[in-house]
Amino acid sequence: MKKINARGKICPEPVIMTKAVVDQGEEELEVLLDNPTSASNVMRFLENRGYSVQLRDDEGMLAIAAHKKEGEASEPPKTQTFKKTSAGAEENLSPPLPPTQTFSVLITCRTLGRSDEELGEVLIKSFLGTLGQVDNTPVVVALMNEGVKLSLYDSSTCDHLKNLEKKGVTVLVCGTCVNHFSIADQTGVGTVSNMFEIVEALNRADKVITL
Repeated sequence: MKKINARGKICPEPVIMTKAVVDQGEEELEVLLDNPTSASNVMRFLENRGYSVQLRDDEGMLAIAAHKKEGEASEPPKTQTFKKTSAGAEENLSPPLPPTQTFSVLITCRTLGRSDEELGEVLIKSFLGTLGQVDNTPVVVALMNEGVKLSLYDSSTCDHLKNLEKKGVTVLVCGTCVNHFSIADQTGVGTVSNMFEIVEALNRADKVITL
């Protein structure tokens, strides 16, 4: 049985750690946690991936035992089913597969939400970290206004943006904005760009998520 120690980890890291093990094909695993919210998220993820789960609570120290249900696939089937017609042609018996839409992300602030700055910094870091873990990553992440400060080499988000670049995501940093804040020599990731290039890049995606 594979054991995952996610104690002390904040959301969504416990789910990401669990997903990495599930993607390796592990059929039995135990996830150790100390946060009821994280435990609920991990349990829901595992159940959606075809595992039976059991939660054990030992004075706040949580453990989830998970076993793969027999015959269950970790991922939903992505193939389509065909049969031969009398004329020899193939008839599709499955509903058409939905096309994968491309998307871009435009970030104009250095926090996610503004009512609590400390929470907002945690959330934007978590958002960018999770963005690098999902299967369908954005084609472009564009940073404008205070969002350019996420690219500073000493920021807590720089490594997450570097990880996105490694996955083929284009990170564009507004040149007007870095000049305004006098931080052009402090950016640690991305390409310092211009409004025309940013708008063109965003426009090529099927949809744009704006933060």
